[in-house]
Amino acid sequence: MDSLLQNPDTRALWTYFLELSRIPRGSKAEAAAADWVAEQGKALGCQVERDAIGNVLLRKQASLGRENRPTVALQAHVDMVCEKNEGTSHDFLKDPLQLVLEGDLLRASGTTLGADNGIGVCAGLALLASKAIAHGPLEVLITIDEETGLTGASNLAPAWLQAKYLLNLDSEEEGCLTIGCAGGLDTRATRRVIFAAPSEGKKAYRLKVSGLKGGHSGTEIHTGRGNAIRLLAQVLNSMRPRYGLELASVMGGNKRNAIPREAFAVFCMDPAQENAFRDELCRQEAHWQSALGAIDPGLTMSLEISSATRVLSAQDAINLLGLLLGLPHGVEAMSPDIPGLTQTSTNLGVVQTGDDTVEVILLTRSSIDASKVALAERISAVCALAGFQSVIDSFYSGWKPEPAATLVKLVGQVHEGLFGKPMGVSAIHAGLECGLIGEKYPDLEMVSFGPNMWEVHTPNEHVSVASVANFWKLLVGIVEAV
Repeated sequence: MDSLLQNPDTRALWTYFLELSRIPRGSKAEAAAADWVAEQGKALGCQVERDAIGNVLLRKQASLGRENRPTVALQAHVDMVCEKNEGTSHDFLKDPLQLVLEGDLLRASGTTLGADNGIGVCAGLALLASKAIAHGPLEVLITIDEETGLTGASNLAPAWLQAKYLLNLDSEEEGCLTIGCAGGLDTRATRRVIFAAPSEGKKAYRLKVSGLKGGHSGTEIHTGRGNAIRLLAQVLNSMRPRYGLELASVMGGNKRNAIPREAFAVFCMDPAQENAFRDELCRQEAHWQSALGAIDPGLTMSLEISSATRVLSAQDAINLLGLLLGLPHGVEAMSPDIPGLTQTSTNLGVVQTGDDTVEVILLTRSSIDASKVALAERISAVCALAGFQSVIDSFYSGWKPEPAATLVKLVGQVHEGLFGKPMGVSAIHAGLECGLIGEKYPDLEMVSFGPNMWEVHTPNEHVSVASVANFWKLLVGIVEAV
């Protein structure tokens, strides 16, 4: 990792990131990382404030002669999505991330990297640490639990920030300025189920669907990548009656905001049917590999011996599989105003069998609140038909684009001056904290930008080191220009 520290401009940023990567900080378990941020602020001589929910606000006085400049807030979230492939032994509650540098790309070994949004957090700290950058009054707001409910931004006090401009550092494409985002809501569907002993003579097996790319359920929902939960349900639904399968459990997906890469089912069947089942599974695998094609070429379906002491009733199994097939997943509508932008979508994100219930979790996004609610109501209707009770929660509004805002123009001018080309301006089909912050601070002008990073919310998350350097140059240029 020494090569990360060779560039003097970004040395502080990467030093902070390497240290942060040693602190577990999954959503809702990021308290130690938030404490670390506060400690860094104190060490830098900043005014450090905490709110009741756990957010951290660091304030730094203006450089000499810039006291009357507008206050600028830098904002990022300290939590990360914790994703790993089956078989990876990493414990997100206690283990440090194992970083791997491959040329220009930084990733973690077998897990998500946490560049989303650790790069933003560490850029804010590095800016506070710098003595060479001329700036007006600065605020660095670090929020908690963005990934699983936008909890920190939702509970932000309306009078806490003093800034006129806010730079959200949670975007993932260099050269693109985000000025709007989608809102979202979660649907949790549950059904009480009945278990009984498996039929005599039947043997337990475990079916695994894996090898899919997964990805961010907002920015990559339009790509057509495979959903492991849906594919597992397709296979089980077609093969259950033919082979007399008795379903014991279904588990798939880890986060409602990540497209499921893996899903598993344990079931019992007559062992005399095993060879025929394996042959049919090979045909199913080939069929779905062909259907996904180059979009998601890594799909595999495998069968192994397992164990089960109880199985779902036949009716519960039918209703569960029917729900997983009937629920929407993917793009519902494209924006009529912004070419290529997804307007409304749903991610069928998680299914899990409990002691006496089955739960299914979906995340619905839209830049139009009415469309989001309408789709959620349809989902609830499908759940009711399958005998599931549904609850809608974590509702948050989107962020309306303001392309003529002063801050948007200023950032564009700085970018063109630094890089000799205009900056792209767009909205995204993903949730950013700007929507919630804007509700509490309606006069606050906001933009979002960041370096190139890919496959976020998956174990293949990686970020470009060179792009981080450009991101840092733009951030410094904006702060100096305000």
